[in-house]
Amino acid sequence: MQLEDPISRLTGVGPKLAEKCESIGLNSIGDLLFHLPYKYQDRTRITPIGKLQLGMAVVVQGQVLGSQVLFGRRRSLICRLSDGTGLISMRLFHFTKAQQMRLSEGTHLRLYGEVRMGSTGLEMMHPEYVARDDDQFRPLDNTLTPLYPSSEGLNQNRLRALVEQAITALKRQGGLAEWVPPDWLAGWGLPSLTEALLTLHHPHSSSDTQALLDGLHPAQQRLALEELLAHHLSLMLIRQKTQANGAPAIPPSNTLVTGLLRQLPFQLTGAQQRVAGEIQKDMGLSLPMLRLVQGDVGSGKTLVAMVAALQAIEAGFQVALMAPTELLAEQHFRTLQQWAEPLGVRCSLLLGKQGKRQREAILAELADGTTELMIGTHALFQAGVEYHRLGLVIIDEQHRFGVHQRLALKEKARDGLPHQLTMTATPIPRTLAMTAYADLDVSIIDELPPGRTPVTTTVISQERRDAVIRRVDAACESGRQVYWVCTLIEESEELQAEAAEETADVLQRCLPARRVGLLHGRMKPADKTRLMAAFKDRQLDILVATTVIEVGVDVPNASVMIIENPERLGLAQLHQLRGRVGRGTIDSHCLLMFGSPLSEQGKQRLDVMRSTSDGFVIAEEDLKLRGPGEVLGTRQTGAMAFRVADLERDRNWLTVVPELAHRLQTEYPSHISPLVERWLFNADRYAQV
Repeated sequence: MQLEDPISRLTGVGPKLAEKCESIGLNSIGDLLFHLPYKYQDRTRITPIGKLQLGMAVVVQGQVLGSQVLFGRRRSLICRLSDGTGLISMRLFHFTKAQQMRLSEGTHLRLYGEVRMGSTGLEMMHPEYVARDDDQFRPLDNTLTPLYPSSEGLNQNRLRALVEQAITALKRQGGLAEWVPPDWLAGWGLPSLTEALLTLHHPHSSSDTQALLDGLHPAQQRLALEELLAHHLSLMLIRQKTQANGAPAIPPSNTLVTGLLRQLPFQLTGAQQRVAGEIQKDMGLSLPMLRLVQGDVGSGKTLVAMVAALQAIEAGFQVALMAPTELLAEQHFRTLQQWAEPLGVRCSLLLGKQGKRQREAILAELADGTTELMIGTHALFQAGVEYHRLGLVIIDEQHRFGVHQRLALKEKARDGLPHQLTMTATPIPRTLAMTAYADLDVSIIDELPPGRTPVTTTVISQERRDAVIRRVDAACESGRQVYWVCTLIEESEELQAEAAEETADVLQRCLPARRVGLLHGRMKPADKTRLMAAFKDRQLDILVATTVIEVGVDVPNASVMIIENPERLGLAQLHQLRGRVGRGTIDSHCLLMFGSPLSEQGKQRLDVMRSTSDGFVIAEEDLKLRGPGEVLGTRQTGAMAFRVADLERDRNWLTVVPELAHRLQTEYPSHISPLVERWLFNADRYAQV
């Protein structure tokens, strides 16, 4: 029997059990080895009853002093047990006449369960128990008892028996191959992979229990390190595979970029110049550029993207810019067209809502090369969209697109791969970026353009709602515009829309002289666009919205933002929302109107928002408070389904892993593929990211 064999080869595994195992990802015998316990029970020693404390899960042993059936709201059987040091009761709600007779006075019992306080004093409710006429019980376990992630119909005893068979197969095979040289691990006191797995399935000492539960035991850390290394190597392989295809080398632009900079009423910031230089250098190579530009809200990423686009256009290539929503695509189109028209560059906008005749005309101009800069949503890569000579793909808020969507756009190029520039306004902590984006070069625009006024953030209770409404009225009176953002715990767009509608009605009644608009996710795209255009053109004073306004709305005259129930949102999302104001030169304010009672974590979150406007500081705090899954969003964590590693807990390894990956590539290149395959199984799917 080999570890690669299907689980059905194990004794006692029929088609039904195999199906249940497959439902939790257990397909092969080897999978069982990496199906690790989430918790341990200590059944290695008997605890004197006199030393018990509430909440302890322990083994106790003693003699039954008496048992009786009590009739209250529910009938129960109570057995009183003594070991000479104290008394404890066993309470059973479900019992048979035979059980009642077996648990008579003088019977010896061994119980395992959690100690709680009951009506008779200390109790165990429905513990596991063994009853004997004498005190000659079988020897206690000499290792902690593992509890495994399971599913219906797959109980712990069955799982433990399957794991035992897998361990037997592992020992017979002589252990697992070591793809990370053991001498590299010695400095950290980490065991071999085989040793680590055996320890985790059969930990020997209860003193290790807390370390095991915290994920900090050397055996767990050994596995976490190897998994992080395999993930990093997989992204390195993706990069190498992508770049093996080659891309057109695009020389620097002399005319168009100079013309763009000349028409701007300001100069690029130092950070914009640095990042534009990094992109220009990448595009000059015959390897496809794979670069992520991170920049806080309002840092000028779009202008940097336009500089890159003009470099490609001047060399005779087309550029596609893909945005996650029609609203954002239309805003990009207006901004880029403003810059492109004076330079004689032809821009077009492709959206799903366009009519057949209009769409056909746009596609014809794209196919014959008339359109040089195409802006749109996912419509850019649908069937029937043909490019004349695609040289650069720009993806805005890249984490909002699925893997296959991004891949489909890249495949529209005819001459090798296009260069790829992705942008995000969600700052990612450096250690996290090293893991999530190891296949990309990362540039950071860490400087805001001059003239931007910082947003003053105030935390205020819902109880002061009337004062907030008066403040909104005063802002409108002085000619300013206001966002009012409604948030709900429920994901339902219908409930969100209802809450926003109610708020809009209240504001309109309280402020009859003000023009109030309402924006929510259930509206048709055309209605959203029309409403945002009206707000931008100052036809509305107050825009009540759900969090759909988080990305891509630019209204310089809006200087006040109210966010209801901000404690329900993550720091990164709050920071994105706050970035909708402060886009002009006037003083701007963000009021975080929290509901009571405020949790400790909610309080911490709002304190961070009040104390800093630096997106990267906020991202670091968000990572501490909510963990990497929330910070990155489901797209990235979906691509990083770690089985052992935890990016927050194991962040100390994130700086070590790139160095180990480089050494492995240099000294042991043959170890890379089997190591990636061990942890990622179908590694090819990662090569599509």
